[in-house]
Amino acid sequence: MTARRASALTGVVSAPGDKSMSHRALILGAMATGVTDIDGLLEGDDVLATARAVEAFGAGVERLGQGRWRVTGHGGFRQPAGVIDCGNAGTGVRLLMGAAAGYPITVTFDGDASLRKRPMKRVTGPLARMGARFEWLGEEDRLPLTLTGGGLSAIDHVQSVASAQIKSAILLAGLNANGVTTVAEPEPSRDHTERMLCAFGAEVGVLPDGAGWRVTLTGGQPLTATPVSVPGDPSSAAFPLAAALIIPGSQVTVESVMLNPLRTGLFETWREMGADLTVANRRMAGGEEVGDVTARHSALTGVVVPPDRAASMIDEYPILAATAAFASGATVMRGIGEMRVKESDRIALMAAGLQACGVAVEEEPEGFTVTGGPVRGGATVITHGDHRIAMSHLILGLAAAEQVTVDEPGMIATSFPGFVELMRGLGGDIASA
Repeated sequence: MTARRASALTGVVSAPGDKSMSHRALILGAMATGVTDIDGLLEGDDVLATARAVEAFGAGVERLGQGRWRVTGHGGFRQPAGVIDCGNAGTGVRLLMGAAAGYPITVTFDGDASLRKRPMKRVTGPLARMGARFEWLGEEDRLPLTLTGGGLSAIDHVQSVASAQIKSAILLAGLNANGVTTVAEPEPSRDHTERMLCAFGAEVGVLPDGAGWRVTLTGGQPLTATPVSVPGDPSSAAFPLAAALIIPGSQVTVESVMLNPLRTGLFETWREMGADLTVANRRMAGGEEVGDVTARHSALTGVVVPPDRAASMIDEYPILAATAAFASGATVMRGIGEMRVKESDRIALMAAGLQACGVAVEEEPEGFTVTGGPVRGGATVITHGDHRIAMSHLILGLAAAEQVTVDEPGMIATSFPGFVELMRGLGGDIASA
């Protein structure tokens, strides 16, 4: 896929449904009793893998229309007939393991080549302390693995890294554990699981604890089905908004974007860089604040991104790095070692891709610095099948002097189906290479 320099982008679009909330809506709907109607579900490959998984665990799953799904839960997971293949969905597999651990079932989890490279002990470790049993079927700490659940006891867990996936897996297991499960977070991570558990009728305690908070949940609480409205994903909205910031004459509005304060670190950072970024029509949807975000072409200046902001924007550093390439001065991003164990080593791939396009990058073990200036482009970027690496470099190519090509664009569908069509509709020149 190749992106070529574009003239001004203009238009009003909607971001696809939030991926984090889409996974959780399907899983909690399957754990609950009754019918959960979901509106705005992201129909990307990752979420569809979770939909197939909860169906394999015994829930009724029905697609009613674009983004409209119905999950009929029977009060818990049942023994699946075969392997649960989560594709490329890291969030899906880790949350599903947490949920499945609470039931007396034995299940094998697997994924694609990318997911098989991602560490799993960060989740299986706490779940094993609760009483779940794991068998590594290949390399230790990697999929495939077999989980045997049931008979869990609550634990007190202190997070060593701000991770909503780990926290959520423990809380979902804690629903069916004896006692009170506690997760202490020195730095807050996204809280969609806590919010959605409450919507499904569970009592979840969230108390300040230093700079972070302590989350508690008593086991044995049943979940009751409830409608879920999924707002637009800020991680996906970031791509058309970024393009507007770096292409002269552009103005783009993305409607109904989730504005959860634990997800808007990128917007804060862009504003500190001088971005003309405004929010209108703030309202509530699905228990989350949403709004219409407008970005206009801006003269950006490099900044030092506070490391404690990482948890609120860990998925957005690739597109931040792409916009930083057009800023005046250096943008310093540190405390983001977690990027190295995402779908790929995102620090290494972004650094290599930007350097190939003529951008000055200094890589560090836990971060990198991008120094902006004229962006040459003219490169074919290796993405290792990482959707965010691919989209970030295609956005870069829309403002670079020469075209930019990415080698594996197919994986974009995992999080942002319709990305190319949306960008073309705004005036972007992206086409198959």
